[in-house]
Amino acid sequence: MEWLTNPEIWVAFFTLTALEIVLGIDNIIMISILVSRMPKAMQPRTRIFGLALAMITRILLLLSIAWVMRLTADLFEVFGKGFSGRDLILFFGGLFLLWKSSQEIYHGLEGEDEVVDEPKGKGGQFFYTIIQIAIIDIVFSLDSVITAVGMVSHVPVMIAAIVVAVLVMMACAGAISNFIDKHPSLKMLALSFLTVVGTVLIAESFGVHVPKGYVYFAMAFSLAVEAINIKMRTEMAKKKKQSEPVKLRKDIPGQ
Repeated sequence: MEWLTNPEIWVAFFTLTALEIVLGIDNIIMISILVSRMPKAMQPRTRIFGLALAMITRILLLLSIAWVMRLTADLFEVFGKGFSGRDLILFFGGLFLLWKSSQEIYHGLEGEDEVVDEPKGKGGQFFYTIIQIAIIDIVFSLDSVITAVGMVSHVPVMIAAIVVAVLVMMACAGAISNFIDKHPSLKMLALSFLTVVGTVLIAESFGVHVPKGYVYFAMAFSLAVEAINIKMRTEMAKKKKQSEPVKLRKDIPGQ
């Protein structure tokens, strides 16, 4: 239990927890968008279940860390370029993100509420959504776990950081989902981010490294601009409501 009194361990724990939360933002956004297509009564349960699944996936990957690190070894070569298991997961995961985000953008622009190939019924829709969340969790968890291994050498510290990060995400996921549902333009912006993330994943599968700082800065800047637009639209709506003349009722009782 000496590690409990080691300040370096605590610094690593808080740093890794913050990093896990940042890396999990795109995961929360995608889960929120997938869950938004479900009946209102089922959304909180599905959201919590999806994030719990993300936590379990990351912990299992940590416990099988030897297997995860072997994923970086080349499996085959194409035109002199080696491809590892990690590259394949990133490639197909990026394709899945591109397909899903493009599909959601299309249905949002067309004004369609349901996807044709979604199974009908609450049970079928629940499991269909959970399967999609599981695929996304595997894709997003892989880099997160590899990052964690590179930062901290103690597995219990890594697991504790992941558990705390997911609990924080569970607490914030409902508010994020409601905010995205309330502002359709923000949902489109989030889906556009996911197309960028999918493209970055595919690029990294081919060995083209794109610094995450650039991507996150672009996301933060776009969100800041959209936040200003939302604030401006809200203020304009309030002023318009206040400037409307009061209309008297014609059907006065007793006349």
